[in-house]
Amino acid sequence: MSATPPARRLRLGLPRRVFSQVLLMQLAIAAGVAVLATGLFLAPLGDQLDDQAMRRALAIAQTTAQQDRIAEDLRSTPPSPDGPVQQEAERIRKTTGAEYVVVMDKRGVRWSHTDPRRIGGHVSTDPGRALAGHEVMEIDEGTLGRSARGKVPLRDDSGEIVGAVSVGIAYDSVRARLIQAIPGLLAYAGGALAVGALAAWLISRRVQRQTRDLAFSDIAALLAEREAMLHGIREGVVALDRAGRIRLLNDEAQRLLDIGGEAVGRTPDEALGAGRTADVLAGRVTGTDLLTVSGPRVLVANRMPTDDGGAVATLRDRTELDQLGRELDSTRGLIDALRAQDHEHANRMHTLLGLLELEMYEEAVEFVGEVVGDHRATAEQVTERIRDPLLAALLVGKATVAAERGVALKVSDGTRLPDRLIDPRGLVTVVGNLVDNALDATAGTPGARVEVELRTEGRTVVLVVRDTGPGIAPEQREVVFTEGWSTKRAPEHRERGIGLSLVRRSAERQGGSATVGEAPGGGAEFTVVLPEALTDTEPQPALSGTAGPGAAEEESR
Repeated sequence: MSATPPARRLRLGLPRRVFSQVLLMQLAIAAGVAVLATGLFLAPLGDQLDDQAMRRALAIAQTTAQQDRIAEDLRSTPPSPDGPVQQEAERIRKTTGAEYVVVMDKRGVRWSHTDPRRIGGHVSTDPGRALAGHEVMEIDEGTLGRSARGKVPLRDDSGEIVGAVSVGIAYDSVRARLIQAIPGLLAYAGGALAVGALAAWLISRRVQRQTRDLAFSDIAALLAEREAMLHGIREGVVALDRAGRIRLLNDEAQRLLDIGGEAVGRTPDEALGAGRTADVLAGRVTGTDLLTVSGPRVLVANRMPTDDGGAVATLRDRTELDQLGRELDSTRGLIDALRAQDHEHANRMHTLLGLLELEMYEEAVEFVGEVVGDHRATAEQVTERIRDPLLAALLVGKATVAAERGVALKVSDGTRLPDRLIDPRGLVTVVGNLVDNALDATAGTPGARVEVELRTEGRTVVLVVRDTGPGIAPEQREVVFTEGWSTKRAPEHRERGIGLSLVRRSAERQGGSATVGEAPGGGAEFTVVLPEALTDTEPQPALSGTAGPGAAEEESR
């Protein structure tokens, strides 16, 4: 048996496409407005035509009542089909196109009528108000059917009421005028509807292009997916409108920039303050993979313009990667230093072996003492002035690296730093960045020398790093702290121009400062002030096994 395909059911309802739905709704609105306008116009038109007919009937009645001969004939002749009143009334009726012109006496007896047989009979409607001296306009039912009527009193030369004149306009003629007006009105309504339909089609076509001919359900699904994607990815997204105001921030962007939802509707300068990050988001700095610093974080930003004149910026957190890069640089430096030390150690061992084979024992002892004493003196010099183990270890390692690069790294005599640092790792980062920059600036120059000074003023730590390098020109002493600025070629694994920016940001977060000037002997002198960097507790004892006699003497003071 062959399977019979199921019959397709007719689906009733609105079409799925936004274009079609908008077009249908606009056509319905245009048609409804046209019908409503036509109805609102026709409703008072009937009343206006009735009023015009009644006023016309009243005007004919007034003109008839002004005829002096009619009042005289009403008194001097009896009512008859051939009487002068009937003849004059018929003349006026035919001339004006009225349905009837009836002249009556004070008793309501007709002296004229369209049907001569009714002359001499009483009128079918009450003439009391007209005979009482009032002018009357009304729509009423009489012997000739429904008509628009005007009634006025008939007076003689002395002004006495001798009767009344009633004039009727056939109501069918009023209705005919109304019906005649409808085709023209419908033509105007149809024209307006056609114009509205054309405008609706043009607008719908524009909507179709802007919505890419999607259905409402597709748009809703896209919005839901966009929200899930934007708030689920681990990359910051900032969208800006054509006026440069933030219109979208996902969760990661709020975390990286340390701002909240209140930033939406504001410019990057208003939300973040002046700086490189705001410049990158606003498009004042162009390029790809732009480095910027936001608080303690190193960010990589990319900005892409959109078709509506706005832009979308993406932010990636490079803090950990940058730290790993710096650690890798330090590790490579230590490896190079160890490799050089290994080579130097081999030379020293060969020298020692030669002295022993030559039986120059005293010279061998003296040679060993000198080698061991140099390294021990450097370690003791650092540890007796700097009690924090992390910072002391950093400077000892940097001294070894500096020696292998031909640079003398010294700790100044004025250095005194107790083991009471609140954030030793933060100070290690600051010292490491400044020392690395100083070594890069002085390496390969004659008499290369770097001096580090760490002193305390109450709970404030003051760090000074001096070098004998080329120094920094006065006009560049603020620019060097801008993220991304550097005079050196970047290594393969990370970007340059971040270290000094992080140094200043770290100092400013603690309410301090980072500045650069000229060293007394030439070169650069970086000064970092870190308020509230020490605790209120008493200094810890000297490091066991590492401090020399100078450190013990310092503790006994």
